[in-house]
Amino acid sequence: MNDVLHKRNELMKSIKKYHDKSFYFSKPLPNLVAVSKQQPDVKIKQALETGHRLFGENKLQDAIKRWSNLLDTYKDIELHYIGHLQSNKVKKALNFFDVIHTLDRKSLALEISKHFTSASKTKSFLIQVNTGNEKNKSGINLDNFEEFFKFVSSLNIPVKGLMCLPPVNEEPSIHFCLLRELANKFELSDLSMGMSADFVKAIKFGSTYLRIGSSFFGKRN
Repeated sequence: MNDVLHKRNELMKSIKKYHDKSFYFSKPLPNLVAVSKQQPDVKIKQALETGHRLFGENKLQDAIKRWSNLLDTYKDIELHYIGHLQSNKVKKALNFFDVIHTLDRKSLALEISKHFTSASKTKSFLIQVNTGNEKNKSGINLDNFEEFFKFVSSLNIPVKGLMCLPPVNEEPSIHFCLLRELANKFELSDLSMGMSADFVKAIKFGSTYLRIGSSFFGKRN
């Protein structure tokens, strides 16, 4: 029995169940981003056998090592970058990932603007928002968001949405609500929010990308 198949089927049932109950029931189902970081190749193979094609990685070199050959075999794989992106790795990332979720500082935006062209594989970006204004976490603080959004827009970077990681010890719904309100205000369509522990709450606020690892693959070794 393909264990990943079972987990994926259960997840998709839950996603549909809570989406149908949400205010956003008329919108498309949220996308399930299978977070494949540090998972063994056998589980990646199982996921591909189920027909799943949307995966998230947080380390560039690990992703290139894992997916380069698979992209030749499975032409419809969609890769999302969900980790902190170093400025010196922007050029490689733009040629490898379809969506980057973690645009989080002006220096990174400037580097993207230098290398981003119509030929780049990356077609859209999400701004990472530090909704809890935590000192040691990446992301744009709420007070600085409008200025940053205008700055990125002036560089013609195609920002389609927002991403957040709620503080560990706080109710995630508060932060999902903040992100939803921000997306509405700036007319952004995509929201990357919700992981294994809180995706049900994220669905209620209209998440479009659920970043799920352990509930999809099982715990990492």
